[in-house]
Amino acid sequence: MKTIGLLGGMSWESTVEYYRLINELVKARLGGFHSAKCLLYSVDFTEVEDMQRREAWEESAAFLGAAARSLERGGADCIVLCTNTMHKVAAMIQAQVRIPMLHIVDATAGAIKARGLQRVGLLGTRFTMEHDFYKGRLAELHGLEVLVPGAEERAVVHEVIDEICLGQRRPESRARYAEIMAGLVAAGAQGIILGCTEIGLLVRPEDCAVPLFDTTQVHAAAAVDFALEGE
Repeated sequence: MKTIGLLGGMSWESTVEYYRLINELVKARLGGFHSAKCLLYSVDFTEVEDMQRREAWEESAAFLGAAARSLERGGADCIVLCTNTMHKVAAMIQAQVRIPMLHIVDATAGAIKARGLQRVGLLGTRFTMEHDFYKGRLAELHGLEVLVPGAEERAVVHEVIDEICLGQRRPESRARYAEIMAGLVAAGAQGIILGCTEIGLLVRPEDCAVPLFDTTQVHAAAAVDFALEGE
């Protein structure tokens, strides 16, 4: 079994889910007392959130790259960046280590294409919904059509993510997400990407008429596939 390097803390609420899911999947695959071999480097999220607000992407790449190098030195065989938004600097982080990063967009695209879907809605932070690093990779590398909510709805989606990161699970926020997802479905979305690792802590499959792709679950499964390849 290979060792998974988890680069988390963005937020710790969703990093907990990564650790749980990865270990549950390893146990399901191997049985008995098996659990995952993994290392965790958990950052102080306020530092990363400050860089996001300032859009200091090169600074954040250096910060997260140092953490990735620590995981590599510790014996990790891969890097799993436990956040969607900071995949904006994934290539810059990858350039700082020799071990592979398992890209969350590629794992998500694989799950979508396995269901035979072509047009999907995307929810996430404003950076994920508005910048091209996520939508562009889905479209250009994987041939998927991506829909995002309108400007006012994008602001709501981003604000609710902040709530979840602070441990809040508001029924009214879940209901608002259901309305936004219904709008994307009405616009032609065949599935919805929960493109922030916190959203799956609030939204449930019954909140939407089409399949939901929880990127935390999909990314964790990709990490286990990598770790157990050849087992």
